[in-house]
Amino acid sequence: MTPTAPSSRSPFPRRGLLAAGALAAPLALAGCVAGENAGADPAGSGGSDGGGSWSTATLTIDFATYNPLSLVVRDQQLIEKALGDGVEVTWVQSAGSNKANELLRSGSADVASTAGSAALLARANGSPIKVIDIYSQPEWSALVVRGDSDVTGPADLAGRPVAATPGTDPYFFLVQALAEAGLEVKDVEVQALQHADGRSALDGGSVDAWSGLDPIMGAAEVESGDVLVYRNVDFNTYGFLNATEQFITEHADVAQVVVDAYEQARTWALENLEGTASLLAEVAGIAPEVATTVITERSNLDVSGVPGDDQTAVLERISPVLADSGDVAGGADAVAAALSSIVHADFAEAAAAAAGSGK
Repeated sequence: MTPTAPSSRSPFPRRGLLAAGALAAPLALAGCVAGENAGADPAGSGGSDGGGSWSTATLTIDFATYNPLSLVVRDQQLIEKALGDGVEVTWVQSAGSNKANELLRSGSADVASTAGSAALLARANGSPIKVIDIYSQPEWSALVVRGDSDVTGPADLAGRPVAATPGTDPYFFLVQALAEAGLEVKDVEVQALQHADGRSALDGGSVDAWSGLDPIMGAAEVESGDVLVYRNVDFNTYGFLNATEQFITEHADVAQVVVDAYEQARTWALENLEGTASLLAEVAGIAPEVATTVITERSNLDVSGVPGDDQTAVLERISPVLADSGDVAGGADAVAAALSSIVHADFAEAAAAAAGSGK
């Protein structure tokens, strides 16, 4: 695909999301929305008033600035209101998909958010996780350079130092971008840095490019004058909300509450883009205009939360990259097995059905 210049236009179709009515609703109204339909309990084992008993007394779930819906769910306490006093909810922050995968693999989190590519990589390497909801279809990765750089595209990176976070969408974005230019990862000097450290390395001059992640990437544009030198929305995978297989099997009632909360958050976010951007700005510590760009132009929240064919199609395209990367011990066979078993759509289907029936 031909490299595209940075653009202020969103690549995603939207159903009038920027209408004045949608933008006018203030964040202060969040509490009104949060109480509606809270506590859906398809398993019949608990209730939003805390009077029932759930299958677990604890839930540990992540929030991340690359997952705007997690910020809404956390801020509005949608899960806490649904579970009542019967379950202690602990929130942990993920700095990147690799960190979210570490939380899931170690048992430090029951539910955590990653990019689709990172989830597939983790499952292919034996982590027992499955995707239970889709939170976005973003353009959250791009190749970033300093404003005075002579790099005009991936082909110019041969032999140069590039910052990227292994096991994340930006890393696999870099791999695909290099391949588009006839290069491999071994043709550049990859510096394995967490996303925020990658930006610092770029601005400090120790790398010539950074495979960035929003909202850090958006802040780099505004604050440092950095440039998104190569963008390709097709090289970004979906936002996956993942749970461990043990949690899915043993605590389906609470997993359903989590997915229901995400669908409530999606509805609110789409109707309150300004409020969502304000929340992102607050949590990420970025300027409001940066957060607005990330939410309105590079985060597509208006997608079905039900994981299925659309996501597996994207992962099928990335599968050869994973298999050839050397990052999966079992190679192509392990990737194929992970792809065929990573989706668990039951909770999202139930949430969609409930929304459709007005429950």
